[in-house]
Amino acid sequence: MAAIDLDRLITNTAEAAGFEIVRIKMIAGKTLQVMAERPDGTMNVDDCAALSRALSAMLEEKDPIPHEYVLEVSSPGIDRPLTRAKDYANALGHEARFEFALPVLGRKRFRGEILEAGPRGVRVQPLLEPAPEPIEIEFAAIAGAKLVLTDRLIDAAAARRESRPPRDDTKSAKAPRQAAARRK
Repeated sequence: MAAIDLDRLITNTAEAAGFEIVRIKMIAGKTLQVMAERPDGTMNVDDCAALSRALSAMLEEKDPIPHEYVLEVSSPGIDRPLTRAKDYANALGHEARFEFALPVLGRKRFRGEILEAGPRGVRVQPLLEPAPEPIEIEFAAIAGAKLVLTDRLIDAAAARRESRPPRDDTKSAKAPRQAAARRK
């Protein structure tokens, strides 16, 4: 089964369970890593376990991966990968590490502060010496991006947590921080 089909199966299963996919990645052909969160940006241990159970059942039934692997379900964390336009929009004012397939400003990697985000790209202030002007980067040019763990990011995450009403998690079972299941 093609990778796009696997992504679609995982995304559909996650959405049916009330989650949004942040990233799906096969690591070294042995670990199927699924990062997800609820639409409000939260993802706790019980959520990881619930999504892991839903994905395990679907993967067992559909059998889309022909070899042995480990399913790893986790939250994206504070220093999350930036994979969707909304991730960039939520990260305004924060520092991110960018990687490019082709050089941007003569480099394949640099750090920058996210100034603006739109449907097709992001405006970034590169943190390079000498400091260049802010630049526009289309999402298609970004091979990978991830927030940098800074005091400001930690403070912003704590403030968001404090402003959210508590979720009713009484229906969830306790589970390890990262749920994993072995297949085949």
